[in-house]
Amino acid sequence: MDHLVITVFAPDKPGQVERIADCIAAHGGNWLESRMAHLAGQFAGIVRFSAPAEAHEEVIEALQGLSAHGIRVLIAESAVEESCTWKPITMALVGNDRPGIVRDITRLLSEQGVNVERLVTHVGPAPMSSELLFHAEALLGVPLTLSLETLQEHLETLADELMVELKLSDEAQ
Repeated sequence: MDHLVITVFAPDKPGQVERIADCIAAHGGNWLESRMAHLAGQFAGIVRFSAPAEAHEEVIEALQGLSAHGIRVLIAESAVEESCTWKPITMALVGNDRPGIVRDITRLLSEQGVNVERLVTHVGPAPMSSELLFHAEALLGVPLTLSLETLQEHLETLADELMVELKLSDEAQ
């Protein structure tokens, strides 16, 4: 069994995930892991599944055929993952919303060799005012050679400039 990774986009409505799952199962595939979300009336997700090598062409063709239901599918073969050379660190950030927060934080992370494994963000009103607050939660892949203290120092300097509250924890969720 070889692994395939697909990204799906579609208008959000009941039955979209079932169509994708049925297509994979009909070709001997096994759904392994996924991340899916509904945003602004759209459904998007990424799915990793295994399928017999001899069924790859057929399952890919069938997945692309889901476009008849408004489901767009991008396909990538899954690469072999490297041995673990990173440690999981969680990051939580809250601050007044403004353009560029994600760009500035991810630039600093990238410069330190940190990989963003998962990122969930939203904007909502502050509890006691109508100001909009930007919230971010991330799972970071931090190189084993980078100490949590060093990363914290770099991020705190940027957090002060951005006027955001930022917390790191080595207790990955």
